[in-house]
Amino acid sequence: MEQYTVEQVAGLLGLHVKTVRKYVRDGRLPAVRIGKQYRIAKADLAAFTGLPAAAPARPRHAEVSSIVQVDGIARADLDRVSTMVTGSLAGRPHGLSVQFVYDEEREHLKIIVLGGLEESAQVLRIIDALVRD
Repeated sequence: MEQYTVEQVAGLLGLHVKTVRKYVRDGRLPAVRIGKQYRIAKADLAAFTGLPAAAPARPRHAEVSSIVQVDGIARADLDRVSTMVTGSLAGRPHGLSVQFVYDEEREHLKIIVLGGLEESAQVLRIIDALVRD
């Protein structure tokens, strides 16, 4: 729970420190006394000013976009890689998108991986193991 000192509240509201202390002593602004100082909760300050309390911060979320390029891969090896990667994703929620683009004339494969960091890293490790064979 975020708390402010009387001095911080005075600065935020553009008031004198003595005015804020008077509001606290009069009971108009709820506060907790810790030692010789008052602490005002963020929610109490929001209620006092009539402003809504800030919404809780959303947890951070990061995603990755990766393109893996594999040259000199035969069609049979493409089928094996795509089957193994797709099979590793089956049956569990993962939030990943994996696409395969193959140019048969040049034996050129691109694998596009979109999703969360850890899930993408797992797919990239699987791809690495399969194309090294």
